[in-house]
Amino acid sequence: MKRIVYLVRHGTHAEVGRVLSGRSEIALDPRGRAEAEALAGRVAPLAIASLHSSPRRRARETAAPIAGHKGLDIRIADALDEVDFGSFAGSAFADLAANADWQNWNARRSTARCPGGETMAEAVERAWAYIGSLPDGQLPALCVSHCDIIRGLVAQTLGLDLDRIFALECDPASLTTLAFEGSDARLVSLNVQG
Repeated sequence: MKRIVYLVRHGTHAEVGRVLSGRSEIALDPRGRAEAEALAGRVAPLAIASLHSSPRRRARETAAPIAGHKGLDIRIADALDEVDFGSFAGSAFADLAANADWQNWNARRSTARCPGGETMAEAVERAWAYIGSLPDGQLPALCVSHCDIIRGLVAQTLGLDLDRIFALECDPASLTTLAFEGSDARLVSLNVQG
């Protein structure tokens, strides 16, 4: 039996592309709220048995219109949380650009650890274990998470080294679909928008 998991990146907020928000509680901005509403309309025709979200506010706010349209409760899942970026969190990308630790992290995502945080492999492992353990009664499932988590899950599905995640696009409020059959996983769609 094919098991479908839809992965959604949260909508836009004021720091997207400028600040490494990490595990902050930043809210969606007006554009992000509009993206979340539009996304709820786009997924309305899909069969979704359960809705899961990272505990971050921006993810919960993205999930809320879907929950309203589908009549589903939002299940908060720590496993879908943003990467723990440690001391990088809250920094502007412009300031991080000259940081040797940041450069190492981005060049060696498969092995490097964020200072005071986690490795990309640890983040992907927790998210992969979560989506892989969803019971049949909760499938198809829609999971709202974060860009690097979704990229990591896609890399895992495709057998790509985590150093290659920047080859994968993951825009705000985009939809990525994975299908599992037995022990096999495949990418059905990536970064679908509008």
